[in-house]
Amino acid sequence: MLGLTTSSADQPTINYDASNDRRKRSNRLPKFDINCDLGEGELPVRVRALMKWITSANVACGGHAGSVRSMEYCVRQTRGWEVRLGAHPGFFDRENFGRKEQVIRPAELELLLVQQIGALEKIAKAGNMNLHHVKLHGALYHLVESDSGLATVYVETVERFWPKAKIFASPMGCVKGAAEGSDVTIWEEAFADRAYMDDGNLVPRTVAGGVIGDPEEVVERLRSMLVSGNMKTFSGDVIPMSPRTVCVHSDTPEAPLIAKAISTKLG
Repeated sequence: MLGLTTSSADQPTINYDASNDRRKRSNRLPKFDINCDLGEGELPVRVRALMKWITSANVACGGHAGSVRSMEYCVRQTRGWEVRLGAHPGFFDRENFGRKEQVIRPAELELLLVQQIGALEKIAKAGNMNLHHVKLHGALYHLVESDSGLATVYVETVERFWPKAKIFASPMGCVKGAAEGSDVTIWEEAFADRAYMDDGNLVPRTVAGGVIGDPEEVVERLRSMLVSGNMKTFSGDVIPMSPRTVCVHSDTPEAPLIAKAISTKLG
């Protein structure tokens, strides 16, 4: 969780002119949305450094990470920086940061979503913010994208309880197909700081080169994708990809520099 104290006197304050900063950025916004996973234990200064450049925030809602305090802080920051607020539910597995696959039944997935997204929604309403989107985290994201039954439950649950919320999903997974014929809007997503295998899955983080930390390399990969409609894979091959949003992970060490580079150089 974020390193915040419980004293009201120590509550973080927004000491910048967010509207002025947005005006400065208005003529160089990226051609696509930049999303970032937040409220996962990063320091407040890092949250603010990322908020300056992203356009959507995926806020951890108490599963793999997050607390009431961190959710409240992220809600205030999204409001101040005029960033879209999204829920980022994951497995209840803090020990493995939600990145270890588990078995989950459809009814259990439905309950997980209601509990975690519902918690952030309540905090968002108290902060005069609405949920813009939902994006699953880590192992839950990849499991649901590979299981049509779970994908259907995911889409149906979002449609039932948060009908105005978009879903950020893989362009090659099951969620996109499960949303066809529903009223749920899908924003296809690419991972800016992760390498892809030829089948569209991500190169494991444990493999050298699986996480891309060079901002210039990230920008060149995305620029090439914008022009060609293809993402270059780890092997040098390509896979078709034309995302509406791109993700920068907050725990990638160079994340603020990557987000800045995408925003300033692809605008």
